[in-house]
Amino acid sequence: MGFTDKTVNCADCNKDFTFSATEQEFYASKGFTNEPKRCPDCRQARKSNRDGGRSGGYQRKMFPATCAQCGKQTEVPFEPRQDKPVYCSDCYSSIKPQR
Repeated sequence: MGFTDKTVNCADCNKDFTFSATEQEFYASKGFTNEPKRCPDCRQARKSNRDGGRSGGYQRKMFPATCAQCGKQTEVPFEPRQDKPVYCSDCYSSIKPQR
């Protein structure tokens, strides 16, 4: 099946971008059936926001907590509730179920 470059309009910034024949071939090899809706810049920005800031930009809000096992002060990415124990990363690693 021969692919040719296509012009696609970005759903976020409304600019046209090229969906190259090489990219189309890659999408087909992965079984993807939909064309990209976002240009490469908007895709990267969305990915940065989605992955919790690990690749820059967005910073996840952290909450102070006291470890229920060792009493050490720590921070967790969720608001602790009084009815659930919270553990520091060391204690959590030692008690979490092995997969």
